[in-house]
Amino acid sequence: MTYTQEYIQEAIEILNQVDADVVERVAAYVTDVRRQNGRIFFLGVGGGAGHASHATCDFRKIAGIESYCASDNISELTARVNDEGWETVYVNWLRTSRLCDRDMVFVFSVGGGNLELNISSNIVRALQYAKDVGSRICGVVGRDGGYTAKIADTCIIIPVVNPATITPHTEGFQSVICHLIASHPSIKATDTKWESIATLTT
Repeated sequence: MTYTQEYIQEAIEILNQVDADVVERVAAYVTDVRRQNGRIFFLGVGGGAGHASHATCDFRKIAGIESYCASDNISELTARVNDEGWETVYVNWLRTSRLCDRDMVFVFSVGGGNLELNISSNIVRALQYAKDVGSRICGVVGRDGGYTAKIADTCIIIPVVNPATITPHTEGFQSVICHLIASHPSIKATDTKWESIATLTT
């Protein structure tokens, strides 16, 4: 098979292995946050930061939930990195945001964070704080899920079907899961553009 054929086959295998019950539990937590007038704070680094920004857009616009992305304000992010250090950049942002027990911290990460290996330590510190204040924690992660999966209320782990493509598949399916949840009947509050046009023209 070509690389493209192998990649598509792996994607099909992952889709067949994703735990739909866990996805439904995440959707239930999101619904509960909205019911309590809570907020969702999305965290990620690298590709995860991109997903966090996209999710913030969709959850605000489609789901009608007050949501924020920790890395969207580049001025604040770089000021905090410069003045306080990378490890505390997200936890201090959450403190300023007055994270509370009605809120949710939602993580997009391949490894989920690991202090011992100094991987995504800023996410780990943020989650420790979220746990302390009683905020809900959810995530979409890869491999074994790292620290995120260990302490989350519920966490979607993208199955590994090929050790050589863990990162691209995890990040690809983070987007799939994000759109699934935002469009979930229990969460979706506003029709998306093309679906609303299709309704008008049928």
